[in-house]
Amino acid sequence: MQAALAELIACNQLEEIDNNLYTGHSSRREGARIYGGQVLAQALSAAQRTVPGEYTLHSLHSYFMRMGDPRRAVVYEVDPIRDGRSFVTRRVVAKQHGKAIFSAALSFQLPEEGLEHARPMPDVPGPEGLASDAELYREVFAGGDYGWPIEFRQVAPQDLKKPQPTEAVSYAWFKTTDRIGDDLATHQQMLAYASDNPILVTALRPHGVSHMSPDVMVITLDHALWFYQPFRVDDWLLYEVHSDVAGHGRALSRGRIYNRQGQLVAAVSQEGLLRIRK
Repeated sequence: MQAALAELIACNQLEEIDNNLYTGHSSRREGARIYGGQVLAQALSAAQRTVPGEYTLHSLHSYFMRMGDPRRAVVYEVDPIRDGRSFVTRRVVAKQHGKAIFSAALSFQLPEEGLEHARPMPDVPGPEGLASDAELYREVFAGGDYGWPIEFRQVAPQDLKKPQPTEAVSYAWFKTTDRIGDDLATHQQMLAYASDNPILVTALRPHGVSHMSPDVMVITLDHALWFYQPFRVDDWLLYEVHSDVAGHGRALSRGRIYNRQGQLVAAVSQEGLLRIRK
């Protein structure tokens, strides 16, 4: 298995230090802060450890309150709010230095039959032949090690050196860099990890800047995720993102995630800080 992916999966196998209390480390320990998707995935892992296996996550609503330190462990405290017959609810608070850096409410559901409909998958080119983000980043950082455990291929990537104003819409194919087995809980953790990547930066597109532009600050404030179909994150998934509004230093984006068969498997919503430092 590709090394970065193996480390990510290992870091999501949290250490239990007491009842409903777990600790984990960032898989990317460089930089000023922990990548938000890492905290999402570990909070989900902590909640899953307290839920019977027949229940699967159907929704997650979270808030990022402080930047996480990638060089220190994160403590995850799970509150078993409710165990019902059809739904199980958990609350998770992640802490460092004795202070909350993140909180999430998670709801798990037993499999159930019901009415079904979904917005059709957009008609965009498939991942074959598209440049990967690793290739795009090498054009900016010659000789740099991209090192991500998720491969992204954007349908219409921004020019990171000279971004031009475009519509606030993006499409990106993504999958893990290697196979990860059949455990749905692990696939949900990996999708949660990946879902924090291209969604908020789509709000930069109308303004002719990218997350690499000087003096641009992009930080997640809250993140919501809903699952509707089983899926594999080690096969290509399409992430469709629209940013509906930006103002007052914040931006809102929403995403839909489809599998290769055109099924809408997950939906995402995120608000974040979008600032130009003066």
